[in-house]
Amino acid sequence: MNQYPVWLEQDNYQFPHPENALSDPDGLLAIGGDLSPERIINAYRNGIFPWYSHDQPILWWSPNPRAVLFPEKLHISRSLKKIIRKKVFTTSIDQAFEQVIFACAQSPRKDQDGTWITDDMQQAYIDLHRLGMAHSAECWLDGELVGGL
Repeated sequence: MNQYPVWLEQDNYQFPHPENALSDPDGLLAIGGDLSPERIINAYRNGIFPWYSHDQPILWWSPNPRAVLFPEKLHISRSLKKIIRKKVFTTSIDQAFEQVIFACAQSPRKDQDGTWITDDMQQAYIDLHRLGMAHSAECWLDGELVGGL
């Protein structure tokens, strides 16, 4: 019987089936490999994603259940609706990907030390963006980037 998580081989981009992550309560499936576009694309296509800190090897996760966002269920508060109506901000898509990912990596998070968006992760997602596989949404105020995802 296989033990999970498994160590990934450098030259093999195949992952174990995501159901195998059920043996870990948080969904850890595999360790190692690399952050090449081929591996990351294969991971995402199979419900797997990399998430690790700078002092860890690459960790690959497939939690069950996954977080799913449904745009039709988005709730916009009254105060935000007012701001949107005033057209104070402008928005764009894929105009400042590198700035957005860098800002996300620098943003402090409550009850968290550091970030999972390591320098290597930033470069991996920039590579995916250049291939047309990763996208950003930006929010601008008077020509200055003030938000994004």
